[in-house]
Amino acid sequence: MILRRLPSALLESVVRTPLLVILIVLVVGVQLATEAFFGWSNVRGILQDSAVIAIVAVPVAMLLIAGYIDLSVGSTLALGGVVASLVMDKGAGNPALAVLLAVLAGAAVGLINAFVVVVLGLNSFITTLGTLTAVRGVAQLVSPVPRNNFGDQFGLLGVGTLAGIPFSVWIAAAVLLIAAVFLSLTPAGRHVFAIGVNREAAYLSGVRVKVLPFWLFGLSGAMAGFAGTIVVARLNSAPAGQIGSGFELVVLTAVLLGGVALTGGEGGIFGVIVGVLFYGALNNSLVLLGVTTFWQAVASGVALVAAIGLSSMTHVLRVRLAAARAQRLAAA
Repeated sequence: MILRRLPSALLESVVRTPLLVILIVLVVGVQLATEAFFGWSNVRGILQDSAVIAIVAVPVAMLLIAGYIDLSVGSTLALGGVVASLVMDKGAGNPALAVLLAVLAGAAVGLINAFVVVVLGLNSFITTLGTLTAVRGVAQLVSPVPRNNFGDQFGLLGVGTLAGIPFSVWIAAAVLLIAAVFLSLTPAGRHVFAIGVNREAAYLSGVRVKVLPFWLFGLSGAMAGFAGTIVVARLNSAPAGQIGSGFELVVLTAVLLGGVALTGGEGGIFGVIVGVLFYGALNNSLVLLGVTTFWQAVASGVALVAAIGLSSMTHVLRVRLAAARAQRLAAA
């Protein structure tokens, strides 16, 4: 049943993601201008950068769909990275243990957010804005000096490949596929949308309006901690004050560009994929075109504003189309 419904769910996602057309125009235009975009080394670099964003963007997107936001993922990524670096310092530790502890550290942050927001009822924006700063401070306390040289085994997580494709890309693809099936084809996934549309109505319908968001916050933290291990493995260095700085805005931009609404109740994993790839392709295109770092920062800021604007406009358009469809059905 699930496999039969998957193609129609994907088709609906494609139709609801106008950014896909813009992405195609962007990459074709840059290829014509530079003749370098579709080189495998360039594409692989985009995929590697996008993979880390995608791994964290999935739970962030699901939280937004449910009507919550997590701004602490950048700092949680840094914490996960430095925890892994402590285990692997000078290559003497166990890579599996390093990843496990990083994920647990991230999950702890996520569950703290969940308790404050879901159980105590505080605003998720304010709460995670506070933990963004607090967790960054904890990461710097845990590792006040940069650490490096984590060994070849741990480095495989960041730079290793399978069939010529980086491990991180395979991991991101698996995460995206699992999330797509969960959101589109399972009762719990549909409940995430119901909570975002109308929490009170969802509660009256028997949906566990606190349980799902609680665990989604935990998942968001865990995936950010895991992403931190990929980043430090790729860099072979862990400067706590710099890892993941501004990463929460990168993730939020990609998610909003992909059609996930700030107001909750709308979005999909296909859109997240397109948003992540668009963000990665945009930054890479600016580099290929020789745009300076300062203007790249300006472009990222403009992309965030555009993402919010696009999200708002598509939300209004969908509401109007739904109203028009309802009127036609009533008239018939």
